[in-house]
Amino acid sequence: MDIRHSGSTPSNTAPADYFTGTVWQEAICDPTETKAVIALLVTFAPNARTNWHKHALGQTLYVTSGSGLIQSRGGPVNTIRAGDRIWIPAGEEHWHGATPYNLMSHIAIQEVEDGTATHWLEPVTDAQYQGQS
Repeated sequence: MDIRHSGSTPSNTAPADYFTGTVWQEAICDPTETKAVIALLVTFAPNARTNWHKHALGQTLYVTSGSGLIQSRGGPVNTIRAGDRIWIPAGEEHWHGATPYNLMSHIAIQEVEDGTATHWLEPVTDAQYQGQS
């Protein structure tokens, strides 16, 4: 058993190669512990968002606070709020992040396949973020 007390693990800024704006990540579990699942608490500053990306085995998001935005490629931009649970099927290209005026935190859960959980794509443009394309 390994107990990691609150505050004992530092928050990390998310890699700028995969995110726009200020984003923090805190590991809940990772493949070195579980061998199959990654779970992160991710907090987005206003206007911050992921790049377009997809998951070989899908992804579950659980919004813990604030309000955010999410979009599947070719679909509308949707608002998500604390308490919402979102399932993104395997291979579905999508992005998610905060609204322009609010922080948003969610737990992101995805399974690992062949050593990876996420296939990162290009950044989300401001026009896409604003629902204009």
